Amino acid sequence: MVSSFCWSCLTQLRQTPRTILPSPTTVTVPRSAAFHTSAILNAPLMKKKSNSQDTGPKFRETRSMKPSKQKKRATERVRPPAPGERKALRKRIVLSNPNALEVQGMLELNSETMVDSRLRGSVLALPVPMIDQLRAVQAFKPTQGWSIFRRPGTVLRRETLEMGRFFDSISGEGEGKGSVVKRIITGPTKTGKTVHLLQAMAMAFTKEWLIVTIPEAQELVSGHTGYAPLSEEEPNLYVQNQATVALLSRTANANKKVLSKFQVSQQHPDLPAVKPGMTLEALANVGVQDHANAWPVFQALWTELTATSAAPGLEANFKPRPPMLVTVDGLGHWMQKSAYRNRNHELIHAHDLVFVRHFLNLLKPGIGKPTLPNGGALLYSTAGSNHPSIPAFEVAIKQVAARHAGVDPSSPEFPLPRAYSYPDPRIIESFNFPTPTAAKEGMLSVQEIGGLTKDEARGFLEYFALSGLLRETVTDEWASEKWTLSGGGVIGELEKLGKRVRVVSATATA
Repeated sequence: MVSSFCWSCLTQLRQTPRTILPSPTTVTVPRSAAFHTSAILNAPLMKKKSNSQDTGPKFRETRSMKPSKQKKRATERVRPPAPGERKALRKRIVLSNPNALEVQGMLELNSETMVDSRLRGSVLALPVPMIDQLRAVQAFKPTQGWSIFRRPGTVLRRETLEMGRFFDSISGEGEGKGSVVKRIITGPTKTGKTVHLLQAMAMAFTKEWLIVTIPEAQELVSGHTGYAPLSEEEPNLYVQNQATVALLSRTANANKKVLSKFQVSQQHPDLPAVKPGMTLEALANVGVQDHANAWPVFQALWTELTATSAAPGLEANFKPRPPMLVTVDGLGHWMQKSAYRNRNHELIHAHDLVFVRHFLNLLKPGIGKPTLPNGGALLYSTAGSNHPSIPAFEVAIKQVAARHAGVDPSSPEFPLPRAYSYPDPRIIESFNFPTPTAAKEGMLSVQEIGGLTKDEARGFLEYFALSGLLRETVTDEWASEKWTLSGGGVIGELEKLGKRVRVVSATATA
C-alpha cells in the first residue's frame, strides 16, 4: 500500500542550517545559550562508571579502614575538681541573703535577752563577732535555712529560756554557781534539736565559757578516720589521732580568746613539748602540729581545764577555770559496732574507741567531785532523720527518764527490754549508774523537744513576713492553720510553709 505522503513532498521541506544543528561530539554537553559563558561548557566529561562487580583487592594491594583526613576539632578539657572540692561545696554554709529585707529593730542574743520571757516567740539575731566562733565549732548545718534571711537568727522558745536560766545560774553568784547540767535531747525530726545546741553554744560564748563540740558523732564510727591500738598494754582500745587533731583545732580556734588567758599549771612529764607557763592555746596547738601525740595532748588539755588548783610549785600560773559546755550531735551512732576492725577482722564496738569512751564517761557521776568541777553543761542530742534503729538504746533512754522521775528499778513500771530482743548489755550498762554524790552535779535527764506553741509559731512566721519571704497578713487564724499543717508547730515544717512566696497576679486583683 503506497502512503499518501509521497517522497516529492519531503523534498519540498526546507533544510535546517548545519550551523544550528548539534555536533555529534557535543551531544552529552548540556544545552545552553550561545551568548552564555557558563563553566558548564568547559567542564570535563564524566567517566562512565563500570557496572562490573568489585572483585576485591588486587595483587599486593591492601584495603584497610583508614580514618578520614578531616581536621579534628579541638576539645576543651575541663579541669577536674580538686581533692575535697566536691565535699566542700556540699558542706558549704551560706549565712546571708542580700535579697532578703533587713528586719528593723531586730534584737541580738545576749546575756539579757536570752532570759527575758517577754521576748518569747521572737527571733533574735546572732551577734556578728560570734558567727566566726560558731563556724569554728561547726554549729551550722547545710540543711538549715540560714541562706534565706538577711542575717542568721534563732527563735526564742520556752526550751531556750529554760536553758538560758541554767546558764545564768551557773555563771552567777547564787546557789547554782558551779553546778553541772547533764541532758540527752531527743525528739522527732525537724523539731530543732541541732539548733537548740547552737543556741546553747551562743549562750556559752556570751558567758565566756569554754566549748568542746562533736558536730557529727557518725564520723567517728564510720571508718573514715585513721585508728590504731592505744598501747601494747591495752590492745583492745583504739585511738583516732586524726579525729583528735580536728577536735583540738576546733577548740583552739573557737576558744582562742578564753584559752589565751590561762596558763599550764599542772605537771605533764610525758609531754616534753609542754612547759609550765605556756598558754592553753599553745598547748592545744601542740597536738594540732604533732598528730602522733594528739591524744596525750588532749588529755593534758582536759586536765588543765578541769583543774581546781595548781600543782606544787606552779601556783603563780593558776587562774580559776571557766565553766565548760560539751555538746554531741548524733549520740545514737555511738551505740553500735563501728566500721573499724581489729586484728581478728572483727568489728570494733564504738565503746572501745577511747575518743567515744571519754565523752560517754562524762555522763557518769564523778567520784568524789563533779565530772566538770568548775561547772558547766553536757548536752547530747540524738538525730531524728539520720538515726540508727537500736532497741537497746531506746530502752536505755526510757530508763534514764524513769530514774530521773523517781521510778524504782524494781517497780513494774520501770521500762525493760522486750522479751527475746537480746539487747546489747554494754549499751544498757553505759546508762545504768547510781545517783551523783556531789552536791552540785545534776542527775542525767532526758529532754524531749517538740513543736512550737501557737504564739511562738506566729512570731516565727512574722519574721518571714518582715524578711519579705511571706506576702500574707499573719493573723491568729492564719497562724493557727499553719501550726496545724506543720504537725503541731514542727519548726522544720513551718519553715517550708513560710518561705513559699505567693505573688498575687494583676488579673486577679483587677
